[in-house]
Amino acid sequence: MSAIVTLHAVLACELSPQPAPARLLLERDAGDALAAAIAVDLQRLLPGIEHARLLLGTGLLDAAEILRPGFAAHAALAELGLRLPRGHGAVVAIGAHHGRMPAAALAPGTEFAGAPMRYLPLLIEAEAGHAATLGTRLEQVLANEGEASAQCADVLMRGYGLRLQHARYMSLTDLLALTCVQYEHAGFAAHWPLLEAALLTPARREQATSPRGARWQWTGAHVALETPRAFVARTRPDPDARVHAYAAAVFELRQAAALFQAHGLPPGALDDAPGVQFSPAGVIEILRAPDARAASALHACTAPGLGIVALLLGDSDARDIEVLATPLDAAGLPLLQTTLAARSDCAPPRRDAPLAEVDAQGMPWPRAPLRH
Repeated sequence: MSAIVTLHAVLACELSPQPAPARLLLERDAGDALAAAIAVDLQRLLPGIEHARLLLGTGLLDAAEILRPGFAAHAALAELGLRLPRGHGAVVAIGAHHGRMPAAALAPGTEFAGAPMRYLPLLIEAEAGHAATLGTRLEQVLANEGEASAQCADVLMRGYGLRLQHARYMSLTDLLALTCVQYEHAGFAAHWPLLEAALLTPARREQATSPRGARWQWTGAHVALETPRAFVARTRPDPDARVHAYAAAVFELRQAAALFQAHGLPPGALDDAPGVQFSPAGVIEILRAPDARAASALHACTAPGLGIVALLLGDSDARDIEVLATPLDAAGLPLLQTTLAARSDCAPPRRDAPLAEVDAQGMPWPRAPLRH
């Protein structure tokens, strides 16, 4: 028996704004009916697929859930397929059991609620002798002729309780190209080279510059992002522009962290940024060792429209700062405050103060500085 080659595709579903889908998962029986309808479509589009096996994940995923390192959703289908002998059936739906998918990568995340585009992952397993021809047709035919049939669209709408604007089959290459264009139109063109490297050439390092000029990298292991403090210190804006530059850098960092995290790429520190630690809650920069003899306090700097942009852990007058923290989102702020307060056994900040100054080293201060 010749080697088995896997080909990756998706069924892209553009949803009507209203009503929201009644469900994003199908149980196994309903999944079988959908898989059968998809198989009929693919036999029309990809002659020769009858010699292959089709596996379908029945969770309606966001593009960010499909485009994750190792293409996790498709990898989960391949792993589950290994557990089923090839005589199990030529068309296999991987559906939910009592509302739970057998692999986390196939289950839609709640953070993507309301997404107008959803995707069903499709995995085609073919013997090497058939895979080359199928793969060529997959790339050449689906982009131009991949419209789902009316019968398949009807099964989709009834199964998930949704209304469809459009449904078509795409190769994974098509989805990558579409997402690249969408990100460019949304102002995220600078993010794409790092995401593409993480997906397609993960061992290769890649560098990028953010729209505002911050340094970004794909290190071969994680996405590395420059902190607002380091950005201001490196770019040296005019003194009267530093506060705006710092706040804008925080906004850009939050956007980038959210996008990369959605794709399963938690951000980390640049190689030349010792003492910088990223977490889902925020960025912590260790500036000096703690002083057990000094009483510490937690100070918070705010910026219009951004909330708290910096937490400063240091002495009670903010003269000497031990730790600078940048919240990445409002949900993680309480954890970040608790982490810093526990570090020096001090209370959470009593009140917030507007960001009033950023010095030449990129350090934010909540009021006219009281430093030595």
